[in-house]
Amino acid sequence: MIWLLLLSSLAAILIAAEFFTNALEHLGERLGISEGVTGSLFAAVGTAMPETMVPVLALMAGTDDAALNQEIGVGAIFGAPLMLATLVMSLTGVAVLRLRGLRGDITPELSGFRRDLNVFLAAFLLAGLALLIPADWTHAGLARALVATALVFIYFLYVLTTLQSSAGLVEQGHATEAHQDMFLARLGLPTSLAVILLQLALGLGVLVAGAKGFIHVVHQLSDHLAISALLLSLLIIPVATELPENVNSILWIQRRKDTLAMGNITGAMVFQGTALPALGLLLTSWQPQPAVVAAFATTVAGALWLRLQASGRRLKVWHLGVSGLFYLGFLAMALAGFG
Repeated sequence: MIWLLLLSSLAAILIAAEFFTNALEHLGERLGISEGVTGSLFAAVGTAMPETMVPVLALMAGTDDAALNQEIGVGAIFGAPLMLATLVMSLTGVAVLRLRGLRGDITPELSGFRRDLNVFLAAFLLAGLALLIPADWTHAGLARALVATALVFIYFLYVLTTLQSSAGLVEQGHATEAHQDMFLARLGLPTSLAVILLQLALGLGVLVAGAKGFIHVVHQLSDHLAISALLLSLLIIPVATELPENVNSILWIQRRKDTLAMGNITGAMVFQGTALPALGLLLTSWQPQPAVVAAFATTVAGALWLRLQASGRRLKVWHLGVSGLFYLGFLAMALAGFG
């Protein structure tokens, strides 16, 4: 039964991702915005809901064990960007390996790709430095609150900058274009804004429900694994919660919509590198446990690798593939037993 539930959750995520990406393409086309805005803001925040809800629910409505709630919450906060910057990037490259080859080009709109990674690295490094604030310091709470406020402000500025760049990118030929007819329109409904929003809501709702079901199954399976709640939330939960981003990006990159595919991932990284650490800073003790430090360092290394490759004119399939090696390194450390 548990395997049937697992497969059902995966099927729901795959079908919902098709509905969601299809509706987003039509929404972006109708609004006349760039692929960067559609991917980095709309798709990224929408599909980030499952991994955002895990730490929120753990920290605010978790178990009666406050320490356990904090472990799950902090693990989910650091595990989400870790998965995106390493494993999800790698799997997205693998998805087009046969079609493009190892040295094939990945062609997102590079100014937006670089901007996303720059903002993520700056914000995530700030959140990581906040781990050094002593828990017993008199002004520790105030210091963490100030860092949390700064992270939220960084995301606000990022949204403004991304929106301001949209008009220029549309003029350069980076406007969002729908790949095919809207699915609900095939039922005889008009391709109106209301119907687009309806399909978007349906897709997002099933995405969140599918990811939630997957998390529930993973929790049941994890009962048979002798690992801590922190490692569970760093390694296993993000695999489920990052499925929407991964599936959406694979669908887009296979259709040669590289800006949407990459923006979906890097935009989610920015959101998860600002809003989620801000939550953790306000609701947890935010201390540098070995597993947390390892996850932080691995995430920064993976993101920095991609940023350095994006400094050139071309991003290659193998560049994305190498990102997966960072995740394997973290997995090796986890299996070695830190934490």
